[in-house]
Amino acid sequence: MSADRFAGRLSSDLAIIARDVGSLIAMEAGLMAITVGVAVLFAEWYAAASFLGAAVVTAAVGLGARRAFADAPDPRMKHGMVIAAAGWLFVACFGALPFVLTAHLTPIEVMQTYVASAPRPDAYEAVRILGAESRSSLVYFRDPLHAFFESMSGWTGSGLTMAVHEPTLPRTIQWWRSFMQWVGGVGVIVLTTAILARPGSGSYALYRSEAREERIHPSIISTVRTVWKIFVVYTGLSVLAMFVAISLSDYGSQLPTWEAFWQALNHAMTGLATGGFSVTDNSIATYDSPLIETVLLPIMSLGAIAFPIHYGILANEEIELFWEDLQTRWLFVLFGAGVVVLSIQNAGVVTEAFDATDYAGLQTVGLSAPQTTAVRDSVFQWISALSCTGFQSSDIGAWGAGGKLIVSTAMVVGGAAGSTVGGIKIVRAYTIGRGIVWQFSRVFLPASAVVTTTIDGRTLDREEMEREFSEAAIVSLLWISLLVASALVLINVVGPDFGLADALFEVASAQGNVGLSSGITGPEMPPLAEGMFVLNMWIGRLEIIPILVFGRSLLYGLDPR
Repeated sequence: MSADRFAGRLSSDLAIIARDVGSLIAMEAGLMAITVGVAVLFAEWYAAASFLGAAVVTAAVGLGARRAFADAPDPRMKHGMVIAAAGWLFVACFGALPFVLTAHLTPIEVMQTYVASAPRPDAYEAVRILGAESRSSLVYFRDPLHAFFESMSGWTGSGLTMAVHEPTLPRTIQWWRSFMQWVGGVGVIVLTTAILARPGSGSYALYRSEAREERIHPSIISTVRTVWKIFVVYTGLSVLAMFVAISLSDYGSQLPTWEAFWQALNHAMTGLATGGFSVTDNSIATYDSPLIETVLLPIMSLGAIAFPIHYGILANEEIELFWEDLQTRWLFVLFGAGVVVLSIQNAGVVTEAFDATDYAGLQTVGLSAPQTTAVRDSVFQWISALSCTGFQSSDIGAWGAGGKLIVSTAMVVGGAAGSTVGGIKIVRAYTIGRGIVWQFSRVFLPASAVVTTTIDGRTLDREEMEREFSEAAIVSLLWISLLVASALVLINVVGPDFGLADALFEVASAQGNVGLSSGITGPEMPPLAEGMFVLNMWIGRLEIIPILVFGRSLLYGLDPR
């Protein structure tokens, strides 16, 4: 269909959006088709049929839209914002199909085989959803809202889950959860741009709309392909490191070799993508292994560093970028400072969450056994929170309110822009801090004074600094306003078992795309809260502005007003 022919039936704006959102959905269909192979490998035929059916439906919609509007013009920035918002929303919608279909098509007796192969088959209670009763967590996904929540959490790299007992899921679903986070961590649009290889300003508009800015190469296509090369290499190294660590742990040494590899593969994928989905019952706490936690620290940290920095270090051997790049330098400063503050807080307010086991010989410096565990858990959980990974090694719900609030600040800030993390980003927080100091210093200067400031090697005059400060402040203010409003809603619907610190923690985790939980998130949470979290995760992944542009376009269109 030519541009002239569809112009009378559909505006060019809608045609551009429909075509490019269709491309994103078509890409997702390809990922579903790959997952059919995983289902066949594990002889999970009901899952194979479900993913095949979901892939066919998804491909029909995506390729149909892409073909119908193939002649639409390239997107501009206003289109890119709407495409990003709508694309992530529809990718999450279609990503829920395999969950729903697998849960409905798999017979109860087959679900029971997944329970029987889990580490503690007698420890799970049966639940009834939509007429089906099973001890497998697969049954939860018969509820479309639970399936949509899981898909949005996966694609946005949030990690909050409706799967109470991950080992009772079919391997295909375990893989799909990890695969979504692995792809979503780099970005759905980034992957699609790499595949479509469409040159020009249209690709740049889409690239920027996904909350990305810096390029590695002048060409966006070359940039996104380099990003994926780096990511794949890091994934391979992470899988190897995790496999060795799991095999050497007390828990992992009792597993078959293929099972240890399976857990290493999934945790490496979700750890590097800072997603946090797990295939074990209690996330990383299942292993109770300082070695595994230590190996995960650099994996999670790699995901929180901007990709251009990785490229500069790997390709150009610019090791100095570790301390010369503003975001990377401050990331490690915040890692160190946060670990100290959280350790002091948790060691000073020891709760039942901290077992009486010595760690790293810290008892020799006067700490009790529970306090050494508190330090160990503080180190891991702070890195997990600031990197927005969401792996959990401790029962955070049993922590004191102070510890939860400290971790919440890490989830709000997040890691570096241009990485796989959520939150408001370090560069934005830094700009706000410098802007406040800059505004304060101007009070003591004459009006005629020429005022400049330097941020990350860039000298900014008064107008440039005001623009950067206002942009950072507006996004951060919107982000925090939504956080507070959502926490107020949550505290009023979850009941008296949870306090304000729990509500703030849980909303910060959802909106920061982290995945840590104080115990609120789960299949039993109120539907209003569950739906709100879906919105928080969607907004958090795209940093609010694309969602606002999307909402405005629904009401008024894309023309200026």
